[in-house]
Amino acid sequence: MTDRNDQISRDTFIAELMRYRKGSVSRRHFLGVTGLGAATAVLGSAMPGLRGAAWAQEGIGDRVVLASWPNYHDPANFEAFAAATGAAVDMNVFGSNEEMLAKLQAGGSGWDVFVPTNYTISTYVAEGLIQPLDLSRIPNYDLASFDARFAEPGTVDGQVYAVSRNWGTTGFAVNTAMLNGAPKPVSWKEFWDMTMDAFSGRSMVHDYQLTTIGNALKYFGYSFNSVDPKELADAEKLLMDAKPHLFAINSDYQPSMRSGDAWMSVCWTGDAKQLHNDMPEIEYVLGKEGGELWSDFLAIAKDAPHPDAAYALINYLLDPAVNAKEVLFHGYPVADKRVLALLPPEMLQDPIMFPAAELLSPLEFGAAVTLTDPNRAELMARFKAA
Repeated sequence: MTDRNDQISRDTFIAELMRYRKGSVSRRHFLGVTGLGAATAVLGSAMPGLRGAAWAQEGIGDRVVLASWPNYHDPANFEAFAAATGAAVDMNVFGSNEEMLAKLQAGGSGWDVFVPTNYTISTYVAEGLIQPLDLSRIPNYDLASFDARFAEPGTVDGQVYAVSRNWGTTGFAVNTAMLNGAPKPVSWKEFWDMTMDAFSGRSMVHDYQLTTIGNALKYFGYSFNSVDPKELADAEKLLMDAKPHLFAINSDYQPSMRSGDAWMSVCWTGDAKQLHNDMPEIEYVLGKEGGELWSDFLAIAKDAPHPDAAYALINYLLDPAVNAKEVLFHGYPVADKRVLALLPPEMLQDPIMFPAAELLSPLEFGAAVTLTDPNRAELMARFKAA
């Protein structure tokens, strides 16, 4: 976000956002001060379906617990859901699929709905941590409307365990204002080399083995999903060399990029879109060597304490009008053509959300083995502890 006379400054916006997240100010205050209230009103009038409550259900309890990713949901949608159903959405944020798996394995997570990534679902099924879905309770899920490559990982052995939420890519965000005339990096090799040189102390990586190890592997031209011991050893050396030059290891990197403390970070599609919208100098790069293409899902935990509310929330989030509002908030593309039909043309043409075919073709979906491979887990632990 750049400073202008007709809007609040970047620092003020961040301060108000932090106050809102802590509960120090009301949503009305936050929307009014930041100017987001007017945008929400315009959106509501443009999508009258949001005002109805065809998805509303009664008798589902007073809460539903959702475990999801940072910056991933429009709070206004949760408020509308609570107003219509009486069930407040209790949001838990996690930073990696490994963290999500560990909490479910430990039991007693209290989660109803969670948001797993494509490559993890078969592990949840094998470990009995996820419920098969009764699709009759999710009438807003229309499989024929979804791009199969992003929806199919939710089905294991013919049974649907998770329904498609959205998809995206993993690249990196770079603040081009800090390049001092140097060309913008276009590869993972340049990302790591710059981290250890011109951007020393200003780069961030995820607290997440799949992306951090995967994109270190890409430096050498290896598969993003490699579990080969020799290739992992090469990636570990690179990570250890880079570690003293990192600003942080954190999957919630937007605050540091916005404040200018960090100049470059491994980044997901929606975060890139949000950052670029507010600060055009922050640009998104898909490394030319490849990287990750992913899809996220909505699923119900095996021991969900509020299963009726879980089904109601999933059905609500899959309402095309609600989902379109989510997309406008978070900037991640969806695989549901009903939602795409509601989005403005400029969003459908956005190269961050919908990259060119030549940039998508080298990308890999995460492989299930990476979630449970002990060598990758131990490598990440050593890297973080170093």
